Amino acid sequence: MSLSATDDLLRYIDASPTPFHAVAETASRLEAAGFEALDESAAWTLSPGDRRYLTRNGSTLVAFVVGAAPAAEGAFRFVGAHTDSPNLRLKPLPERQAFGCRQVAVEPYGGLLMASWTDRDLSIAGRFVLRDGSSKLLKIDRPLCRIPQVAIHLNRTVNDEGLKLNKQQHLPPLIGLGPDDGEPGWLLDFLRGEAGVKEDEVAGFDLMLFDVVPSCVSGLEREFVHAPRLDNLASCHAGMSALIEQAGESTPATRGIALYDHEEVGSQTAEGAESALLQSVLERVVDSTGGSRQDYHRAIAGSLFVSADMAHAIHPNYPDVHEPGHLPKLNEGPVIKTNANARYASNAATSGAFRELAREAEVPVQEFVNRSDLACGSTIGPITAARLGMPVVDVGNPMLSMHSVREMCGSKDQALMIRVLQRLFG
Repeated sequence: MSLSATDDLLRYIDASPTPFHAVAETASRLEAAGFEALDESAAWTLSPGDRRYLTRNGSTLVAFVVGAAPAAEGAFRFVGAHTDSPNLRLKPLPERQAFGCRQVAVEPYGGLLMASWTDRDLSIAGRFVLRDGSSKLLKIDRPLCRIPQVAIHLNRTVNDEGLKLNKQQHLPPLIGLGPDDGEPGWLLDFLRGEAGVKEDEVAGFDLMLFDVVPSCVSGLEREFVHAPRLDNLASCHAGMSALIEQAGESTPATRGIALYDHEEVGSQTAEGAESALLQSVLERVVDSTGGSRQDYHRAIAGSLFVSADMAHAIHPNYPDVHEPGHLPKLNEGPVIKTNANARYASNAATSGAFRELAREAEVPVQEFVNRSDLACGSTIGPITAARLGMPVVDVGNPMLSMHSVREMCGSKDQALMIRVLQRLFG
């Protein structure tokens, strides 16, 4: 199978060290495919076939192609994913100095595997928000800082008892050397200089660490992908790629993607899946194409939302943490995720709909259920189902090392997921 989808995924991930960069990269690709930006504060006038997108906070994006049929007949076909990944984020006063070392004050974001961030080549990316309301993206593409582990000679039990890290004490990376009583402001001065903005222009910042090692394909036969932020930029890329590929097709349904920020911390923000953003967009699509409030509700009932978020592949070194009858494998296709307690939104009807799309695309489907004695994570799927009342299925490509600074998946699965989502949009 061609690795073109995978190679493009690597480029997408490396261009997107933060949610702000992911949205900017997605918007750039959408515009190249004929999508035009919408302003939430402006009146919308839409016609069948129109390609539009909007962003919120620079970290969430919704894009769609208006369907050829009235909303009540065409309904909606959407893919949802999230732009954020667990990482380390700079505190508002980000400078620390101790014992002749300059450090960065950071706070963990989401459920990251902290140990994976140690002894890595790290740098800083994000955005400066300017006083005029605009933003300036920052991405420093060279090793800048590091979180060094303490030597085994000083921590003799680490291999037996495991590495225990205190979030406050052990995670601030070293970024330079200097006197403990040095002039304050040295780090922000440096970062503003890298971004090309002046101190009196800046109103605030959202900055975070990222691993500078490029994404790659590995394995004896190039079976694997090693990359940061696969959870969940791989799903963002799949949804975007499928929508762009099918945008020129005329279909009754309005098709689109919703790429949210803040899934890793609960989604309860203005740009998260708990917000009214997607509901507002869909209502305005119906209204601006001449539909009524009843047409909107009829469209919702006949719609399908695919919540795409990466899934747990069977780990050969830890088979005991998996449910024995449900063992997704790398490079064997998308995974339908099910939970009896509704931590995932999949049900018999929506799972069946996804299986039918996969059958039409000639793509194999796998199943995931959490062990009954382990707590199950969740996704934007149940949030979307409850918020909109729309049928939702939770799916994702299988992966390993989830929430590590550098994750792993199969090199064939990206193309398989895109093919299924093309059928959704086709």
